[in-house]
Amino acid sequence: MDTDTVEKIGYWTIVWEQFRKNKLAMFGLSCIFVMVLVAVFSPFISLDKPIFYATSQGWGFPLFRSLFDRNFFENGVDLFFNIQIFLVPVLFLVLSIQYLRSGRGVLVSYAGIVYTYLILSVVIFLVLNLHPYKEPYKDWVGESVKASQAKESSTFLFSLKPFSYRQTSSIGSHPQAPGGRHLLGTDKEGRDVFARMVYGTRISLTIGIVAVSIYIFIGIILGSIAGFFGGTMDMLISRFIEIMLCFPTFFLILTLSALIHEKSIFHVMLIIGFTRWPEVARLVRAEFLKLKNMDYVQAAIALGLSKTRIIFGHVLPNALGPVIVTAVFGVASSILIESSLSFLGLGDVSAPSWGEILSQGRQEYKLWLILCPGLAIFFMVSIFNLVGEGLQDAMDPKLRR
Repeated sequence: MDTDTVEKIGYWTIVWEQFRKNKLAMFGLSCIFVMVLVAVFSPFISLDKPIFYATSQGWGFPLFRSLFDRNFFENGVDLFFNIQIFLVPVLFLVLSIQYLRSGRGVLVSYAGIVYTYLILSVVIFLVLNLHPYKEPYKDWVGESVKASQAKESSTFLFSLKPFSYRQTSSIGSHPQAPGGRHLLGTDKEGRDVFARMVYGTRISLTIGIVAVSIYIFIGIILGSIAGFFGGTMDMLISRFIEIMLCFPTFFLILTLSALIHEKSIFHVMLIIGFTRWPEVARLVRAEFLKLKNMDYVQAAIALGLSKTRIIFGHVLPNALGPVIVTAVFGVASSILIESSLSFLGLGDVSAPSWGEILSQGRQEYKLWLILCPGLAIFFMVSIFNLVGEGLQDAMDPKLRR
């Protein structure tokens, strides 16, 4: 057989093919994909700004203008996801073109596209933060009602539900039961629970991904140094890891959260990220102790390659398998921790967190305020655990089919 016709199959292609055979894991991955779409396109699901309006005085697209209005979307998480409304369709288009050109077997070819997309997202986010766009508030729902009552020739196209997650009800401050205009009822401040649940998806995903990224980065750096160099460096880092492991993680997080007066969602991310790295560091250290004696590593050392290149170019890529599995499980754990902090009143009170809604349900003894966020938290944690278990099985050579 001609060797040029033999398809080169990489490690991650094999893992993906094994992962696809796990129906529960694929179900979990599909659910995560749907939740990401809900988070990105939340303004089209629930917002009190019309997508399009046309009256005798003019026409416009208020929803798109409000996406970057820091008077309306003051939370940085909302700003970042609103940017994705424009970037995600472009990403899918480019990935689809790459898929048609290279086929499904070349997963590595997508990495450059994803890296470019992430860098572009961060750059746009920073630019919009440096030059915030603000415009005065306008009651578009009231405008549409007035136009309807005046029997003017006008058109107002709103989202699925015309409610903002911060908009309070004019009826009163008592929770309203589900039904009528409010699909899942309202909380004690008269805010629509459906809108807060939809935008709460953004908070949960951001907490999970950003917090995990922080402690994975710290754990990889410290674990790599300890495992590769050994000796005094290994002893110092290992003792530091053991000291951190002596503290119960959740109580350490509670203590740090209580010390911050003006809490924000980014403080919660940093606290989780800077307290959960020891487990990752210990895992990476163990992988490096095993891999640094392999022949290809010794050959790289003999060739005189720099230690940085050996660590991050040769050893680390082969040690990332268990770390990725840990990261997926860590996302579920971080979502649970953030919900617990919000439930205890230690989260960002301005963010539509599911834990904060659950806390209101406990205080007000309202069943819908307990079941809606409770089931959402259970569902989100479960699907990430399903994906983590599927990935763990796919990476185990003994379980390959």
